[in-house]
Amino acid sequence: MFTDYTKIIIKAGDGGNGAIAFHREKYIAAGGPDGGDGGNGGSIYFQVDKDKNTLIDFRYNKKYKAQNGENGSGNNCNGKYGEDLYIKVPIGTVVKDVKTGKIIADLSKPNQVELVLKGGRGGRGNRHFATSTRQVPRFAEDGEKVEEKEVILELKLLADVGLLGFPNVGKSTFLSVVTDAKPKIANYHFTTLEPNLGVVKTKDGDGFVIADIPGIIEGASEGVGLGIQFLRHVERTRLLLHFLDVSGMEGRNPVEDFYAINKELKKYSEKLAERKQIIVANKIDVMQDESLLKEVEDLAKKEGLELFKISAVTKQGVQELIEHVSKVLKELPKEDLIEVEDKKVYTLEDEEKENTWQIKKENGVFIVTGKPIQRLIGRINLDDNESFYYLQKSLRNMGVDAKLRKMGVCEGDTVVLEDWEFEWEN
Repeated sequence: MFTDYTKIIIKAGDGGNGAIAFHREKYIAAGGPDGGDGGNGGSIYFQVDKDKNTLIDFRYNKKYKAQNGENGSGNNCNGKYGEDLYIKVPIGTVVKDVKTGKIIADLSKPNQVELVLKGGRGGRGNRHFATSTRQVPRFAEDGEKVEEKEVILELKLLADVGLLGFPNVGKSTFLSVVTDAKPKIANYHFTTLEPNLGVVKTKDGDGFVIADIPGIIEGASEGVGLGIQFLRHVERTRLLLHFLDVSGMEGRNPVEDFYAINKELKKYSEKLAERKQIIVANKIDVMQDESLLKEVEDLAKKEGLELFKISAVTKQGVQELIEHVSKVLKELPKEDLIEVEDKKVYTLEDEEKENTWQIKKENGVFIVTGKPIQRLIGRINLDDNESFYYLQKSLRNMGVDAKLRKMGVCEGDTVVLEDWEFEWEN
């Protein structure tokens, strides 16, 4: 079964907690704090696997989780790092964030590996918080907790040439003639229910890949017929061969078909609509009326497009078309056909640097939120005065103190830090 679209949930490993411990050894006085650091959680990577050609594995396994980091312990022992998780996908897979819709990885190169979700950072042990005035710190950092992320996996076939056209115009027959591919061929619509790939070998030894895209019809960009299910595969091609049936046997007008399909391409993607096209007038061996061919010739002249007249069944004109396609491909740049909008993986460390905390006032209560605040709260022991002083100093250094005063906080007002509630004192 060919599967080219699915959603999965991924979760990087949480960081291990730092340890609160003190060195105790016979005959050694005042050993001091020796709590080790927690290990970092494992990260999630996506990796191209040359042996995979569909996303079918992800239909049955929807959740992927990397290993958590281990907690630190006494005697300066750090926790073990969590193992990274490598998720193997076929070449041509695009990873999108469900919430934002942004592309976060485009796996279009052999053996490519992309970091998609970074593991949580391990918390520091209490040995890091010892100072000349705070020699017995009774607090440490908790490891960073990583939220689950839902992502879309889309497989976009990597082909040089895409075959466009309404159902039953002869695309599958053409593919079977010029390559070793064996697509289903029959005299009814939608015989091709999934994309087929074939490799063309030219006389001079060059080769290129053709993708037979299942019949796209009017309304495809809104899901009519086989819909946008296969429009995504056209995106990866550098050249489009637009097949038109000039036999008149279907009772359709090829010129109207040409404009209908190009309208759907434009609705789906402006960039795709500008992709180079060559018009292929097929089934000239069974033409009932040459007027349709004349209309297609006028169309090609009007649109400034090249026109090839062929019969995929008798192979008339096929070799000339293949040789021309090979020549055109040599002149077309192999650009990145998918633009990765955002490849940066944001971690809590990035957010702390950007000072991403917020304060809002609701019913006279000042509520301070944000991951830097969460991380700070995770290393505080309210039963220890030194730990509480550390909290106050950190809030001043982060600018939270100044922001609260600017917003009008007064003696006795309630300030909420995540799940903790305090009474403000000047």
